[in-house]
Amino acid sequence: MEKLVGKKIVIAGATGGIGSQLAKLLHQSGAELFLTGRNHEKLAAIATSMGIPATHIFAADIADSAAVQAMSDAAFSSLGIPDILINAAGIGIIKPIDQLSIEEFTQSLQTNLIGSFLLVKAFLPGMKELKKGLIINIPGVLGKVPMAGAAAYSASKYGIVGMMQSIREELKRTEIRITNLFLGGVDSPFWDSIDLKVQKEKMIREEEAARAIWFLCQQPAGGVVSEMVLQPFNHQAI
Repeated sequence: MEKLVGKKIVIAGATGGIGSQLAKLLHQSGAELFLTGRNHEKLAAIATSMGIPATHIFAADIADSAAVQAMSDAAFSSLGIPDILINAAGIGIIKPIDQLSIEEFTQSLQTNLIGSFLLVKAFLPGMKELKKGLIINIPGVLGKVPMAGAAAYSASKYGIVGMMQSIREELKRTEIRITNLFLGGVDSPFWDSIDLKVQKEKMIREEEAARAIWFLCQQPAGGVVSEMVLQPFNHQAI
């Protein structure tokens, strides 16, 4: 297992439940973090609680190409080329197709898929210079097995999987690793705006999901975990 002490890690979506829990775990393991999310106040509070300097946070919407460019410039300036890029950002719109608007469908693709593309475009060139690195995306189980009402969400997450598989083929002569984490139901604010009956008490806890990502950051130097699936017992679909 690779050690995390001194590893330079960028977390997108650091203000979310999973992202903030992950930041704590990685910080406790000795990693040097750069945190980004849409809410500056939340970012600042998380950073302050861990003693992370203000130069290592940047509020940005990953769906905005100019914002991602400014954020990555700040990350390179304060952190250098990251060893690990983790995309824990995203939105969830779950609606039947007859209730789903084109604006909502487009928003899902813009944030989840194009946002992932923009992050990779911003940070992959630096990793290619070093010929090593790790990129972790979280398509979720709906990026592998769809469900009713998830047309927009699954389209965006399936897109991430296809995109990263293609990029993996471009990187075969490097030691840049790509990992997809397929999470099942997680007890998070994701469900707060979704009109579905869910059993949160049977879901994965945010800290458990964060620990799975923490584990994936420590892959063997000579190998790669291409994908991992973590689901509640009652959600097993794969």
